[in-house]
Amino acid sequence: MNYYSLNKKAPNTTFRHAVINGIAPDRGLYFPESITPLPAYFFEHIDQLSNTEIAFTAIKQFVGDDIPEKDLKAIIEDTLQFDFPLVEVEDNVYSLELFHGPTMAFKDVGARFMARCLQYFNKNNDEKVTVLVATSGDTGGAVASGFLGVKGVDVVILYPKGKVSDIQERQLTTLGQNITALEVDGVFDDCQDMVKSAFLDTDITNSRKLTSANSINVARWMPQLFYFLFAYKRLKKHGQKIAFSVPSGNFGNICAGILAHKLGMPADQFIASTNVNDVVPKFLETGNYEPVASKQTISNAMDVGNPSNFIRIQELYGNDTNALKEVFSSSSYTDDTTKDAMKSIYNKSGYTADPHGAVGYLGLKNYLKDHPETVGAFLETAHPVKFLDVVKETLDIDIAIPEQIQSVLNKKKEKISISDYSGLKRFLLS
Repeated sequence: MNYYSLNKKAPNTTFRHAVINGIAPDRGLYFPESITPLPAYFFEHIDQLSNTEIAFTAIKQFVGDDIPEKDLKAIIEDTLQFDFPLVEVEDNVYSLELFHGPTMAFKDVGARFMARCLQYFNKNNDEKVTVLVATSGDTGGAVASGFLGVKGVDVVILYPKGKVSDIQERQLTTLGQNITALEVDGVFDDCQDMVKSAFLDTDITNSRKLTSANSINVARWMPQLFYFLFAYKRLKKHGQKIAFSVPSGNFGNICAGILAHKLGMPADQFIASTNVNDVVPKFLETGNYEPVASKQTISNAMDVGNPSNFIRIQELYGNDTNALKEVFSSSSYTDDTTKDAMKSIYNKSGYTADPHGAVGYLGLKNYLKDHPETVGAFLETAHPVKFLDVVKETLDIDIAIPEQIQSVLNKKKEKISISDYSGLKRFLLS
């Protein structure tokens, strides 16, 4: 399997090099040269397969010969060391809980898979790789945990000052070892732009081997298709049309769901549910894609004004917006509406949703109004404890602190403050 740059100005490359390099030399995202649908019997009998078997079958064509099947199976087995419950919230509405991993966020899957791929590629290599990643919330903690102690890998995480929750910040600033956190005086888009600039800065790349662990990296992005397949395995028994509503910021997660659909997974709608950072909903309405500065909300992991992965979604449909609209829709919601949804869910069912899950719920409920024959799942992308202040203020309840979170609460935060790209460059060259 080879990968090409979506900017179409760089040589094609292998899965191994796409993972190690992160982004193409022309600053484009890598994309697989082909997507071969899986046979119909795979989906007909998916309920007879284990999660590891499902994931291996889905991902192996994208890895190709770069990792032998035995090693790839071991990587997947090690990645999927936790559950992905599908919880009924109300009739035809399910929460796909993706927060049962080590950092209690959906990004644990991609971060663990990518870390183990890099570890495999580096096993006979003494060259150091620096993983450079921007986070709007959960990516940093998941990457820090996934790469902690991995041989030959240093991790540098950029996050916007004052715009992640206290627990999210602790998860990326308290681990030490090969993990360094840089606190940026700005917003997530500033962090992401700095990361992209560093990849093109020959002063840096001549002295450090850089790769990215954001969803721009194919090994972070593609494994997220696994849990859509796991959910389909359980939803298919209903014999109804299926919709997925995904809280969307950088659009990597929903893009992976659409990739699963392109592999043949039956699904009728993918709903990108956003907060007031509504670049994509406006694009679908007007036809104009206009990135803007991101706005701060209570669903901070979605505070993205220029979502990197939307270009991949467009590529999946040959940049045909009409074809995309047949299976893809997007809607946006305010903080007040999100809080109202959290209250409604809790009062109806006793289920506690975090702000991101609540946005996903709103998108799904909005779709189901006109499609009552559909069963749907909204993705609960992070444990509500990670947004303790918002949950407490909105629902007036106390949440038990899980062990994964307890372990970082009393540790000292270690971070380096920077204000612009020159600060990042100085650090990387020091």
